[in-house]
Amino acid sequence: MPISILMPALSPTMKEGNLVKWHKKKGDTVEAGDMLADIETDKATMEVEAVDEGTVGALLLEEGAQNVAVNTPIAVLLEDGEDESALAPFLETIGSTATPAAGNTQAPAKEADAQPQASIPQTNDVPAAANTSAPSKASPLARKMAESHNLALEAIKGSGPYGRVVKRDIEAALQQGTPQTTSQAASQTTAASAPAMAPPRVQGTAEENFSGYEPPFQLEPITGMRQVIGDRLCLSKTTQPHFYLSLDVSMDAVLRLRQTILKKMDVKLSINDFVLKATAQALKETPSCNSAWSSKGIRFYETVDLAVAVSLDKGLITPVIRSAETKNMRTLSKEMKALAKDAREGGLKPDAFQGGTFTVSSLGMFGINVFSAIINPPQSGILAVGTMRKVPVFDANNAVVAQQQVTLTLSVDHRLVDGVQAALFLNKIKDFIEDPSMMVV
Repeated sequence: MPISILMPALSPTMKEGNLVKWHKKKGDTVEAGDMLADIETDKATMEVEAVDEGTVGALLLEEGAQNVAVNTPIAVLLEDGEDESALAPFLETIGSTATPAAGNTQAPAKEADAQPQASIPQTNDVPAAANTSAPSKASPLARKMAESHNLALEAIKGSGPYGRVVKRDIEAALQQGTPQTTSQAASQTTAASAPAMAPPRVQGTAEENFSGYEPPFQLEPITGMRQVIGDRLCLSKTTQPHFYLSLDVSMDAVLRLRQTILKKMDVKLSINDFVLKATAQALKETPSCNSAWSSKGIRFYETVDLAVAVSLDKGLITPVIRSAETKNMRTLSKEMKALAKDAREGGLKPDAFQGGTFTVSSLGMFGINVFSAIINPPQSGILAVGTMRKVPVFDANNAVVAQQQVTLTLSVDHRLVDGVQAALFLNKIKDFIEDPSMMVV
């Protein structure tokens, strides 16, 4: 019996994936462990390996397919001794969720090259949505197009395999008349029967229209990564009671030690490396800040798994340095550089960005003096690091001297950390930074 290959869940937060590239084509032999495809998740692009062996009978999605739900069939393998005659009945059993890609025997011609076909009645009247208890069969792309144009899929006759509605059917529907959903058709019928003096209706929800006028805009789909960021940060701000503390820290001692290390050991450390090490050391000495709230109790973590915010073109990701409190500055610096490189190249594995116990975020490279970050749930806090700047201060002799300072802002969950504990934790970070020799013993 043919084997269905499903869109895998490559991370706990993954609900949909994008098919970036196929590594196999129809007719190729596949063995367990072979690379099948590149899948873009909500966090990174990952290679998917085959767990079964056989021959590729059909690729059900084309490269570039977007927002494919987890567990949706994406390909079919034929077992030893099977031929293409076994595909048709098998594809029919999964027809409601899979859309065969171009180039397969059982698939339609590539939608972009196919001639548009009439798939709705030749009339400008709005057909009523079909009354059916089962959802209309449609490819993911066709369903997305229908939703964006508010079309009733039930009223469109599909020209794809087994009556599936595909892209060309939606395009033909838009050219020959727009079958609308029942709700939109009803609203327009009401508008048409209203008095001539009635103001025009503005489509959209109250959330989308703040007034009767909407300026022009371009609508872009929400990426999986941006959706996860939005969901998690809304969860954080609505369920974790934040409070904030800020402290100015002198960087003069760090700058001197950094220069000494560079000259004598030829090791280049960044200012951020010192901040990360100081944070890890302070967390080791302040267990209440290395914790998480749960329904069964408070989790006090035994290691400091330090998450560090890394900006990407399409969002934000927080790779994790495991057991950061046990690592010297050079090791910590190398790991952070490697994680940041993998993150920007989309090569992070799920275990590289999951399970952090505390997060550090820096905007100092952009000249931001002070900012307050949102906690990465379920962690107890996040440290925001501003830019280094020269400020005048009084020395021990009351003379005005220049000092290099950074402002650190701590956001903490008040359920887990009280004000005094947070202040002590922030001051421990300050102590380590202003006397960095304490971090190497």
